[in-house]
Amino acid sequence: MRERGGRIVNVSSRGAFRGEPGQVAYGASKAGLNSLTQSLAVALAPYGIAVAAVAPGFVETDMVSEHLNSDRADAIRQQSPFGRVAQPEEVAAAVHWLASPQAEWASGTIIDLNGASYLRT
Repeated sequence: MRERGGRIVNVSSRGAFRGEPGQVAYGASKAGLNSLTQSLAVALAPYGIAVAAVAPGFVETDMVSEHLNSDRADAIRQQSPFGRVAQPEEVAAAVHWLASPQAEWASGTIIDLNGASYLRT
């Protein structure tokens, strides 16, 4: 393990930061995943393994199609000042970069991918 290195990229959620009153376990599990990501980033760095995560908001996937085809669709899209939800390719691009050799210094990072729908410091 010490000679091989590698990358781990976890997929979290905006819900880890803002809370999900209708899906308490989901928000809590994603917050736990963020903590695991950061703990592993420290623990695995000596082995050349970088660990990071992406935390998307709504992404136009099968998982949210029911919501995006409901009477809530406009409200969901308006959560972002861009007036839309993310495309899967936008999330994939961030994952691709985090998995690359150039992203080692991003280890421990959780990248918010939510179109400014939720801002944190």
